[in-house]
Amino acid sequence: MALLQTTPVPDGSTPDANQVVAAFLDQFLPTVLANAIGALLVFLAVFAVIYGVGKATAVPLVDRVLDARGLETHARRPLIKITSILIVFVAITVAFGFAGYGDFLQSLATVAAAATLAIGFAMQDVIANFVAGVFIYADRPFRIGDWIEWDGNSGIVEDISFRVTRVRTFDNELLTVPNSQLTDGVIKNPVAKDTLRLQFTFGIGYDDDVEKATDIIVDEAERHPDILTDPAPSVRLTELADSYVGLRSRIWIDNPSRADFVKIRSEYVKNVKRRFDEAGIEIPFPQRDLSGEIELPPELVER
Repeated sequence: MALLQTTPVPDGSTPDANQVVAAFLDQFLPTVLANAIGALLVFLAVFAVIYGVGKATAVPLVDRVLDARGLETHARRPLIKITSILIVFVAITVAFGFAGYGDFLQSLATVAAAATLAIGFAMQDVIANFVAGVFIYADRPFRIGDWIEWDGNSGIVEDISFRVTRVRTFDNELLTVPNSQLTDGVIKNPVAKDTLRLQFTFGIGYDDDVEKATDIIVDEAERHPDILTDPAPSVRLTELADSYVGLRSRIWIDNPSRADFVKIRSEYVKNVKRRFDEAGIEIPFPQRDLSGEIELPPELVER
């Protein structure tokens, strides 16, 4: 049985941790078994140390950085989980090296590379959605609770994960949207800012007084408690259509939401319509003038 060595090994090099532990166990176990158990003990010890240090330092550091960037709790949780997985990977890699599993680690890396390539081809869409999810977390084009519109769809964001985003439509339908669809196209987020401009075109008859109608539209905007006076409401003549003159009103609301947008616009338009009726201003409907002759069969003419 060999004794624990503290001097250089026969080739002149300093013994590593694996050799030291194996030499100690060699006093009690067969050499082959001592080497195997020694390598395992070194692996477990190094893994525990690296993992413990990483969890105690890297995870809190990443959490503070993400918090400083303003990411919400639901957004930080998966990123912290990825950090923990990376710590495990680093701990295993370092532990393999200290335990003397270099050849095994090289073979494992080769197999892992080949498997990663095959999985990458098979899961291109999943990977694309994952990367898109990372961009959503980093760029924050919208948050949970925001009202967004894309590709003819609209709704309130209920959940954001690395693969999909779940949106509740205004008809109470739940849409599960792949993240790549929300990063490859244009997304409209009407509530991203503190204020929102609403527009509505009022049509009046050609014989009606444009200035009077404009004054009514502006006055009703200024009277409404939820319509801002700064920026001030404005009205522009934008259309000379077949049957009406179009006056486009532009108003601003504060702290917008889908419910506020619909409610305020409805009340505003209804108030303007009432004032138009009181002032005798007509809101015309489409009309068509037809000209020409219609020939009737002789038997109908005789009747």
